[in-house]
Amino acid sequence: MSKVRSVFRLYAEGVSKQSIAERTGLPRNTVKRYLRLLLLSQRSVQELLSLGDAELERMFLEMTPRSYVEDTEKYKRLSQYFPLVEKALKSPGVTKEKLWKDYRGFDPDGFGYTQFKKYYLSWLRARNPVAHIEHKDGDKMYVDYAGDKLQMLDPHTGELIQLEVFVAVLGSSQLTYVEASMSQKTEDFIQSCVHSLEYFQGSPRAIVTDNLKAAVIKSSRYEPVINDAFRDFASHYAMAVLPAGPYKPTHKALVEGAVKIIYRFIYPRIREGVYTSLASINEAIHLLLEEYNSRPMSGRAYSRRQQFSDSEAATLQPLPAIAYDIKRRKVATVMKNNFVSLTEDKHYYSVPYRFIGKKVTVLYNQSQVEVYYRYERIALHQRDRRQFKYTAVPEHLASWNRFAAEWNPDKFLEKARVIGPGCLELIGIILSERPHPEQAYRACQGVLNLGSRVGAERLEKACLRALLYKDHSYHTVRVILEKGLDKQEMPEDHPNTNPPGHDNIRGSEYFQ
Repeated sequence: MSKVRSVFRLYAEGVSKQSIAERTGLPRNTVKRYLRLLLLSQRSVQELLSLGDAELERMFLEMTPRSYVEDTEKYKRLSQYFPLVEKALKSPGVTKEKLWKDYRGFDPDGFGYTQFKKYYLSWLRARNPVAHIEHKDGDKMYVDYAGDKLQMLDPHTGELIQLEVFVAVLGSSQLTYVEASMSQKTEDFIQSCVHSLEYFQGSPRAIVTDNLKAAVIKSSRYEPVINDAFRDFASHYAMAVLPAGPYKPTHKALVEGAVKIIYRFIYPRIREGVYTSLASINEAIHLLLEEYNSRPMSGRAYSRRQQFSDSEAATLQPLPAIAYDIKRRKVATVMKNNFVSLTEDKHYYSVPYRFIGKKVTVLYNQSQVEVYYRYERIALHQRDRRQFKYTAVPEHLASWNRFAAEWNPDKFLEKARVIGPGCLELIGIILSERPHPEQAYRACQGVLNLGSRVGAERLEKACLRALLYKDHSYHTVRVILEKGLDKQEMPEDHPNTNPPGHDNIRGSEYFQ
């Protein structure tokens, strides 16, 4: 109202409209509109100047004619649709254009797309007024997770693994970083933040996070409690931590907007492919990310990448020589099978068998697991997050366990093929008939060990006779060899041939 009063004073002094506009810094048409309202009020300048700001504003609002559009039935039907638009736009992949098409579906004579957006934004501003924030170069980085997840195929089990999607945005240039991660846990979250700083090739002065547990232990509007590991990470990169206010998405509107954009630009194209590792899906994301950052921004002649290179890149703090690497520590007892359990992943890792029963220290980060005994590292493994699986180094196992760990169908079939086709067929049947693999492996090992005692030729004949009896077991082959039946001629017609008797076969008379 101070500028309105200045217009009235200058007008009363006889100053021209052009001069009033120049002195007040107002557009000439705005000056004309104020003076028109002055004349319509039929009051003197002195009388209007004596009114308070609130009373003067109320009088002007009452005198200002409303837009005729707001009084039409067409606009009233549209305005009733706006609350649904506001709610629908919060869902991933929903766009204003799609909602406009839905609107035209039930109101074919409704407004066009441009007017639809214009009136919706006017309605939204009146409903949710927010302040405009000026972002300074190199000042803040905003981070968050997308609500919608991506998927990766586990090549070992064929299961689909749900992946979190991390998003980071620099405040001034709006350069964006996106990556998929296994979880939102502290180590994964910090690792994603490290990767984003490496992508930006510098660190801002502050990082603005949501109130997720990986960053904030206790949220508060005035004094949030920061996770110790995250505080150490921020200190390593000389950044302040600024958690967004609880339930205040407008405090990190930039990253919220970036999430909506990647839903439309990156998600559909990623979901067209099949990825079997975190590295492969992130490689695809980064290719699309470069395309996204290099596109001209809406309503502007430059891209995020160009704006970053021109202004913000030079204002970021240099990265330290060594990247931050969070490691966790736990104490575990080596089990009798010389494995230790990483309970967080429910996965087991081998250590040398001489440490069975010892208490060891397990240090692990996102990619590696180290096992120490009295300050000596005794095992190093790549971290594997498959639940209830075992990661073993053959040298860690005792000789018998190492041999058993190498059991597999191909190895038994390969050994049987050397002995002969009869042995190969028998071993193949044993492997297919036993309900549990270990039962089959033990029987196969027993049959093949007989060859070291009697020779490959006798074992081959014994296996052929066991196939003749249709009794595919280690005990049958052993009895055939013990009784010397393998040295007899094979009968040409043998429909009623019975297996040789031994202590473990009762015979048909038993069941009469």
